[in-house]
Amino acid sequence: MVPDLQSSLICDDVRQESNGKFMLIGLFDAVWSPHFPLTVPKLCLVNRWCSGQGDFTQQIRIFMPDQKTLLVGGRPVPVHLSSPEVTATNVEMFINITFQQTGTYWVEVLLGDDLKIRYPLRVRELSDPAE
Repeated sequence: MVPDLQSSLICDDVRQESNGKFMLIGLFDAVWSPHFPLTVPKLCLVNRWCSGQGDFTQQIRIFMPDQKTLLVGGRPVPVHLSSPEVTATNVEMFINITFQQTGTYWVEVLLGDDLKIRYPLRVRELSDPAE
């Protein structure tokens, strides 16, 4: 049974407590900088899968504002759900991503070959009055 993507969030960092709970630090949907190119030292993507059963593979891609050029692609990450009642939380960290220009970048989450979600990541100059 193919799982549902319960959530997909971008944040600065993720910690896991001894009881298994995840702490997401610095949730965001936009990156601001006074100058470009901008290198972001750490960008975490957290995906929660639910209501499925079996073994699957997750893939994350971030596209440039032209929506065609791949900025960065994540490695294939296994998703294992032993029953529909359990969840799987995957954290993927991207280190030193360089944004050459302002614009709207696009995050895609795939399960196998199926696109599950696509959402914007805005990259703006600090002096941008539109935001």
